[in-house]
Amino acid sequence: MKTELNIAVFPGDGIGPEVIKEALKILKIIESKLGLKVSLNEAPVGGAGYEATGHPLPDASLDIARNADAVLLGAVGGPKWENIDFSLRPERALLGLRSSLGLYANLRPAQIFPALVDASTLKREVVEGLDLLVVRELTGGIYFGQPRGVDTLEDGTRRGYNTLVYTEPEIKRIARIAFDVARKRNKKVCSVDKANVLEATGFWREVVTDLHSEYSDVELSHMYVDNCAMQLVRNPKQFDVILTTNMFGDILSDEASMLTGSIGMLPSASLGEKHAMYEPIHGSAPDIAGQELANPLATILSVGMMFKYSLNREEPNSWIESAVESVLAKGVRTRDIMSAGMKEVGTQAMGDLIAEELESKNVG
Repeated sequence: MKTELNIAVFPGDGIGPEVIKEALKILKIIESKLGLKVSLNEAPVGGAGYEATGHPLPDASLDIARNADAVLLGAVGGPKWENIDFSLRPERALLGLRSSLGLYANLRPAQIFPALVDASTLKREVVEGLDLLVVRELTGGIYFGQPRGVDTLEDGTRRGYNTLVYTEPEIKRIARIAFDVARKRNKKVCSVDKANVLEATGFWREVVTDLHSEYSDVELSHMYVDNCAMQLVRNPKQFDVILTTNMFGDILSDEASMLTGSIGMLPSASLGEKHAMYEPIHGSAPDIAGQELANPLATILSVGMMFKYSLNREEPNSWIESAVESVLAKGVRTRDIMSAGMKEVGTQAMGDLIAEELESKNVG
């Protein structure tokens, strides 16, 4: 079993450095409990990368990522860089990391902690016990398809265009991930597409259906994306694993996050054949940066996913989830999940409480 771990740490922009700082506290405790040797290599990406080198994904940062066992990312972006060339915007660092590292599978769990049932905007009976997983294809589809751009036609009319394209191998490899993880859960996969309008996703449905013959123990259903968006609000507990394209997964996972009470609660794992990256799904939230208002729990939970998928160690993930649940059960909240009668704490205080809870548990 692996005892040394080399982690690339990319704090990024906005609240990224704040939530990463708290996640590293937790990582250090797990390192001690498991007797691991963890090496951290920090580097700038996103807006920070652009400010340092003129590019959102500096070559040196990409080299660090390529040589790491895993990447831990905070968040990137902000209004400061909205008016620079599109190819140099902070968000391009994410796409660059995904494509350069071959991170084709994005796993985004949406699990509601019992203490946060009333933080959801939906009724208790709709969300209580919710535990679903969105498996999103990450390196294909309309976000990467060519041709793309903005041009001017001969008559002077300007147009913008993007291309939605998927190959059979791209669809098969992400579908395998969904079927494999479903086998370890409730053995249900719902593949989401827009096959009635988009030929590329009709092809997606065909390939997923064909592959299902190798997974007869897993139930497969199909749903149009507009219906899925509605069903996530109407009856989210019908879902176990949602398999979908890059753009649909981007949208649906954000919708699913609000079922849990806050986007600040959701971690994610982006997996490839050789590399993996872990990050909260929330953005850089520059409006609250530096004010001790950020919720670090999604980033902390992402550390748990890192141990689960990059080290094949489920225990640390369970320890972290248990610590988060215990702290929330004591009525402690960051502002985004605050409700009447609870105690509001800042980013650092929440990280400290999770760390104390982990330290107090007789694990390791």
